[in-house]
Amino acid sequence: MRVVSGKYRGLNLVPFEGEDIRPTADRVKESLFNILSSRVIGAVVADVFCGSGNLGIECLSRGAECVHFNDLSNKSLEVLGKNLAKLRGGEKYFITRSDYLSFLKGTSARFDLIFIDPPYRYDYGLSALRTIAERDLLKDGGVVVYERDRSFEGETYGLVMSDERKYGRTYLTFFKRS
Repeated sequence: MRVVSGKYRGLNLVPFEGEDIRPTADRVKESLFNILSSRVIGAVVADVFCGSGNLGIECLSRGAECVHFNDLSNKSLEVLGKNLAKLRGGEKYFITRSDYLSFLKGTSARFDLIFIDPPYRYDYGLSALRTIAERDLLKDGGVVVYERDRSFEGETYGLVMSDERKYGRTYLTFFKRS
């Protein structure tokens, strides 16, 4: 697991040990950021199920204004802390230890980019999408990226599905405001 591009390109990140966490694979991450391209520069980002911080750190490397990292797991936040310590400094980020709904319901920020990458065995994404739409957390022109192991089916709760891509067993579904 490494930073793919930007000022931290090639930086190896501390991985998780065990099967509890499934970080986004480098090849999927590279494709994702090719799609997002210039949207990241100057963006306010939420990495709602941040795990090791893989996606949020990639955003910082590519010029995001700030990243809000959130995870409920102490183990995830410990690994995130080790990965953030590898950065040279000067980046703006916030770390919250909370369940995803409390984070989304409690934040006062609005975001240009929101990553929803819950554990595949739980279907937290639909309630996260609903909360994002209800709380109007996405700025005009912003994007929600939902990563899961199957194609998206279901309500979009005031968001519009704009694209979906498949990489192996990983699906990336993109939403914008309706």
